[in-house]
Amino acid sequence: MPITTLEIPTADGRADAFAAFPDQGERHPGVLMYADGFGIRPVVREMARELAGHGYYVLVPNVFHRHGPAPVIELPEHIGEEARTAIFARLMPMIQAHTDERILSDADAYLRFLTSRPEVDTGPVGVTGYCIGGLLAMRTAAAHPGRVAAVASFHGPVGADSPESLHRLLSKLTAEVHLGHAETDLTPEDLGQLNQALDAAGVDHTSEIYPGTVHGFTMSDTDAFNPSALRHHWDRLLPLLGRALANDG
Repeated sequence: MPITTLEIPTADGRADAFAAFPDQGERHPGVLMYADGFGIRPVVREMARELAGHGYYVLVPNVFHRHGPAPVIELPEHIGEEARTAIFARLMPMIQAHTDERILSDADAYLRFLTSRPEVDTGPVGVTGYCIGGLLAMRTAAAHPGRVAAVASFHGPVGADSPESLHRLLSKLTAEVHLGHAETDLTPEDLGQLNQALDAAGVDHTSEIYPGTVHGFTMSDTDAFNPSALRHHWDRLLPLLGRALANDG
């Protein structure tokens, strides 16, 4: 499965990125994938390759491109709990600087670039994200209801800090949604309230807590990794994309 290094024009310069896609000389449904807070690294490339192997063109941008090319900070091969605190101390200023204005400006640039690729077909696209990338995925889908047909977020915040802002976000969604939560990120009561809000907004969705998980459960280079939860993630993500993007791959 080939990986191509790319540069995406944005309002604030060029964002480095990569794409994984089947090397068959055909057009494929496009998927925008947002990495977790640790950013682009080998495990993210492998996940993109896995998704591309099911017949998708997968674009993964460096969301912290304003701070330099990926990796924006040096990462260990395995991100253990003892290293996590120091790593996030360096990442947090970049996360805090990634304002709503930047999120939406970049999302527009990423989708414009994705849908212009000669390898991508002319149908709707999907967006998926992990950790903070899940927030970016939801914001992207809400801002582009005519273009994004499927959105998935795994161990990520929904992207709303009050019932009113949650209602505003959900009211803009037309995509089919899957939310996969970690047990440590959401209580059953919180899940019930979120799902009630999704129902009230008329969002076609599945939203569930993955059993036995902690935040970051999809990422095999962290202590949070849960192999069965990663498989469950694929069991939810692939049918979602297949339905929404009409891909039989």
